Amino acid sequence: MGTGSKSSHQSYAVSPTTPAESPAAPVDLAGAPTGAGDGDLAGAAAGGAPAEVPEGQQTLPEQPFPAEPPDYEALEAAVDEFLKEFGEEPQDTDAEAASAELQEAVALPEEGVVEGEQADHEDAAAGAEAVLLADEVEEAEEAANEEETDPPLTPVPVAPPAGEPTGAPILVGGDDFINSEATLVAYDSPDGPREVLLTHVSEDAEERLLDALSIPGTHMEDVEVEQEVKERLALDKDKQLAELTKSAVSSVQHKLKNGIPISEASIAKHQAAVDAVSAVLNDPGISDAEKDMAQHYKDQLDLVQDKIDNGGPPMPWMDSYEVTTTKTVTKQVQVPNGEPEPGTLEAKVRNASRIKATLDPETGQASWDGTARSHAKGTEYEIDMGDGWKAVYRPYKENDPASTEYSLRGQLEVHAPAGAGHSKELVERLEQLHLMNKPMTAAEGEWTYLTNNIQAQGLGKATGMKAAMETAQGLQDLQVQEIVHQRMESLMGLDSDALQTQMKRIHLEAAQKVLPMKVEVVRDAVAKASGFASGAELAASPGYEPTPSTAGKWLSWSRFDVTGKQEEIKSAFEGRSLTHSIGSGDLAAVLSTGVLASTEKRAVMGIGSGIGMSEHDDKMTGGANSVFLRVRSSDQAMGGTLVWDDPSVLMRRSDYYGYDGDHYGAINPDHEYYKKSKITRDPMKIAQFTTSTWGKNEVMFRNGIDLLGAEAPSRIVCHTSGERKKILASFEARGITELGGKPVEDVLCLSGDDS
Repeated sequence: MGTGSKSSHQSYAVSPTTPAESPAAPVDLAGAPTGAGDGDLAGAAAGGAPAEVPEGQQTLPEQPFPAEPPDYEALEAAVDEFLKEFGEEPQDTDAEAASAELQEAVALPEEGVVEGEQADHEDAAAGAEAVLLADEVEEAEEAANEEETDPPLTPVPVAPPAGEPTGAPILVGGDDFINSEATLVAYDSPDGPREVLLTHVSEDAEERLLDALSIPGTHMEDVEVEQEVKERLALDKDKQLAELTKSAVSSVQHKLKNGIPISEASIAKHQAAVDAVSAVLNDPGISDAEKDMAQHYKDQLDLVQDKIDNGGPPMPWMDSYEVTTTKTVTKQVQVPNGEPEPGTLEAKVRNASRIKATLDPETGQASWDGTARSHAKGTEYEIDMGDGWKAVYRPYKENDPASTEYSLRGQLEVHAPAGAGHSKELVERLEQLHLMNKPMTAAEGEWTYLTNNIQAQGLGKATGMKAAMETAQGLQDLQVQEIVHQRMESLMGLDSDALQTQMKRIHLEAAQKVLPMKVEVVRDAVAKASGFASGAELAASPGYEPTPSTAGKWLSWSRFDVTGKQEEIKSAFEGRSLTHSIGSGDLAAVLSTGVLASTEKRAVMGIGSGIGMSEHDDKMTGGANSVFLRVRSSDQAMGGTLVWDDPSVLMRRSDYYGYDGDHYGAINPDHEYYKKSKITRDPMKIAQFTTSTWGKNEVMFRNGIDLLGAEAPSRIVCHTSGERKKILASFEARGITELGGKPVEDVLCLSGDDS
């Protein structure tokens, strides 16, 4: 694995020529200093003279070096064992080779070697060691500087607006949360604001979250037990008698079921099985059990021969010949947890629930006392985070899609103690759950934008996409190993629990450090799958918008195949509109909140249940995380209807899906209404959905729609003139004069009014 020299374990090769600034490290690695360049692929500069420090920046204190250099050969072996322990597959490379491989993977130029001058590896190593010994002050300053060059897309407010039912939307870096979104809500309460972070953890991130918890009854131990098992005889496996016989049976069975003649291929399979079984039966040295086994297969093959000769109904299913034996097997058995494991958070298992907030119809303010909860069908964990902080998580694993509310799986609440001003700590506390805990930067935003477009446009199976994703993951894996190499000396001094913690943090840090290169690789693949010559050409196209819409109550990402072709979308929908009918509901109450909210969002906003047409079913299907619109002829709108005559306003989003039929928005694969082949995210197909007065099609938009901002409807059809006057008065009181660029008087109309 390396040469054993000092320089072969110091990162000196760099690759700063990336498409964006590398985001700041996601966590403060207490106990594992992370000075400038430490473990970064933009690592320490090569060269003997110390770099000039810009004015105002912290200078590194001089540090003594040990008289004897570390035994790097021993460290190399330790790296391999260390990575294996934490589920990594060690690469046959050293730190330099890892950096070089990363550069080669994305075809980036290597820096750190001045033209015509060979970098001094020994001085680079010394520089890197000095960086490792830098104090945490410089790390904090560097993080601040980096935040200035790559500021968050959605800065975290000091405090979310108290009583605002929709809260303050933010984006969190990485892939740990669906669409990378979270919401900060501050409910009114007698004890002061109750601040909560609400988000939806992605299923891929759950293992890390659960690893942060100590859950009663989930601690497993290996126990050896005597157990009766059924198994095939060794001779059967060696001669493949079961496989040959089943092949013959299946081939002939297929012909019998479909009423077609027995083919020569089927006859040949039968003969091959007969020959193998006969050879065993004719062997005088076999045991009685082996003779019984061979006779079992011969009886099956005799039946097959009869069907070949005479035809008839299909045969009974054929089982392999098995014998019962007693074996010592190792099983995992649940044992009581006892005291929480060091470094984990104590969690209690309880029936699932939701925040039971209240929305004041007069003021529009949401309130919650911090304890009231409504019942849900499923399981959740109540997590003690210490110092009055807690979290509630509804795990995927413990909530069977066949019998629990699918829409709540993965939901996470983080609760601060009573009082205002906890927003930033609410985000930072996600690190206790082994989740990303930094606001999203522009580089991370483009990654989320690309992955959302891959799903929305169905590009996942496009040529080159799988390879690009594997390359992106490989870059991250190599970055993990790079950081481990750089910090090996400090890591080897930690106990097992501390190593576990540091390794998880290293994974989070590696994900951010390598992100610009991952973006470049995947952008190129997305471009080619979409008909662009290169990622650069895609990025320069008019529809490419790698930042989310932040004007509304919730954040949404666009899709470039729509934003670049809005006129085509309008043309496809000609004579048709997207609509949402509230039936006999209170249209003024809906507009007072400013949003059309999903069932799940309404629950935490304090809006009572029973408003939606099929709330219970939608929770089971997963449709409760979305609002439902329908494609209708533009002249079909009745009273109490929101109408988007230009559907491209909403079709530009990347989070919708549709059924040309009534399926309750099903995304739960275990639900009877789910039909994978009938789901579409193609706006052109949605434009052609079947429309009739009572026909049912559905288009689902995640979370909801901002009714007063950029997504405002073009028409709001009121039930009566009195309702229209009431809504106009409400708009006037709030200073709302236009919706979607039109005077509100023109937007609010009555059924049959073409205005």
